[in-house]
Amino acid sequence: MVKLSSLNQKKWIAVYTRPRHEKMVKQELEKKGFETYLPMLRKRRKWSDRKKWVEFPMFRSYVFSRITFKQVLPVLETIGVVKIIKFGKEPAIIQDEHLEGIKLMIEGGYNPQATDYFLRGDQVEVLDGPLKGMVGEVVRLDNHDRLVIRIDAIQHSLSVQIERRFLKEIK
Repeated sequence: MVKLSSLNQKKWIAVYTRPRHEKMVKQELEKKGFETYLPMLRKRRKWSDRKKWVEFPMFRSYVFSRITFKQVLPVLETIGVVKIIKFGKEPAIIQDEHLEGIKLMIEGGYNPQATDYFLRGDQVEVLDGPLKGMVGEVVRLDNHDRLVIRIDAIQHSLSVQIERRFLKEIK
């Protein structure tokens, strides 16, 4: 239940966009008068005939907007917006400190990498390396990420350390 006093308080929320519509959604929300933030990274891309610096969103299909709970509908009606990320029935609040930290990293010249968020027990597929295509379960989430591969036919499991960036969650 949202308190009446918090209805007028502006909070940062995550807006999920259509694929590759982040910049357009940011512009459309700003036209409507909403404060927005779209963390952008720069990467040097190489083609056969040239090299060029390219900007791309840190988080694909996400734009952050600072709104009151009364302003949810106008955000949802914005071209390119798919939904507002929620926990239960309430929009998920993004802490100011988290977005400030992202801004400081980017402005400080760091090159942060967004990685998938896994929970223990998630079923995942290996995307690259010698285990490419294997399916397993995340069993440990610390500095030593471990993946368990079950071999049901012989009722055994193997455990291997693997970087998160090589994994994709299986829905």
